[in-house]
Amino acid sequence: MDLLLVEDNETLGYILKEYLEMKDLQVTLQRDGKAGLKAFKKQAYDLCVLDVMMPEMDGFTLAAELRAIQPDIPIIFLTAKALKVDKLKGFNLGADDYIVKPVDEEELLARIKAILRRTKSGSSNAKTLYYQIGEYQFDFSNQKLIHQENEQILTEREAHLLRLLCENKGKLLSRRQVLNTLWNNNDYFTRRSMDVFISRLRKYLSDDPQIKINNVYGSGFILTDSEQ
Repeated sequence: MDLLLVEDNETLGYILKEYLEMKDLQVTLQRDGKAGLKAFKKQAYDLCVLDVMMPEMDGFTLAAELRAIQPDIPIIFLTAKALKVDKLKGFNLGADDYIVKPVDEEELLARIKAILRRTKSGSSNAKTLYYQIGEYQFDFSNQKLIHQENEQILTEREAHLLRLLCENKGKLLSRRQVLNTLWNNNDYFTRRSMDVFISRLRKYLSDDPQIKINNVYGSGFILTDSEQ
């Protein structure tokens, strides 16, 4: 399971990250709300654990941003704010749980597991896959590529190809892997078809000159953007 932990207290953040990873959870740790939002746009998560009082963007604002992207993402708030009004604000924002500091690691783990059991039993696919590619947002589940006010609807194969590139961003994605995964074939005609799809994706992404789908001759493709 992939968790996003956003906590501005460096010591607490690392303690929680290490403990949860010892329990076989994959944890991405960010120190402020803006960094947390950026991380969320790059990767699909099963659950988010958010501190409330943070620099750049507070946890309540961050939660609203995350829910705008993925309405069903489970959220747990961690906070020193124990007042009833603060708890109500958190739950009104759709929080699945609200834990007042100091945090007991075992209790946090138990609550995470309880929420994940509920969400997984209610949906066979709780993740909405959403990627940030330079200035573009890619909504895999709805096959949409979004740039500013413009939306490009992708075909199913275009969406799966772009997802493969995103999941290997900055790394070589071999031609063999693409062909075997999406075409289940590796002959002359499917290779030509794949090249046509790559050309289409380059065209769709052309409004951001920092984005490149580079062809490594005889090997495969590398997707890069301004962060590579």
